[in-house]
Amino acid sequence: MRVQGWLFLACGLFFAAVDVAYWFWTKAATGQGEPVGTTAMAISVGFAFMVGYYLMFTARRIGPQPEDNKQAEISEGAGEIGFFSPSSWWPLFVCLAAAFAFAGFVFGFWMFLIGVFLILMAMIGFVFQYYRGNFSH
Repeated sequence: MRVQGWLFLACGLFFAAVDVAYWFWTKAATGQGEPVGTTAMAISVGFAFMVGYYLMFTARRIGPQPEDNKQAEISEGAGEIGFFSPSSWWPLFVCLAAAFAFAGFVFGFWMFLIGVFLILMAMIGFVFQYYRGNFSH
C-alpha cells in the first residue's frame, strides 16, 4: 500500500504544480485568474493528498504488503481479498429512486418526499440483501 500512497501523493504534487501554472496562465491571458478551473484543480489536489494520506496511514498500521516488496512473488499475494457481490439489482433501484427524488425538485415537493421514501427503502434493501434469500449467511 505504501507504493500506492506515494503514487497518489506524487499526483497531488503534480496537480498542485499544474493548478498554480493554470492560475498564472489565465491571469496573464485575461487579467484575472479563472476561478472555476483553479478551484476544480485545487479540489483534485486535496482529493489526491487525502487518498495518499489514507493509504500511507493504512500501510503504516497493517505493515508491509507483498506489493511493497520488490522481490515478492505473485503467490505471496494469493488468498481471500474480500467479498464481492455476485449480482445485485439494488444499485439500480437506488439510482432510480434518486432520479425520482431529484425530479421532485422540478415537479413538486410531494414527489421529492416520495423519492426520499423510495431511496430509504432501496438503501435498506441494498444493505440487508445478504440477510435473506439465496445468499443469506
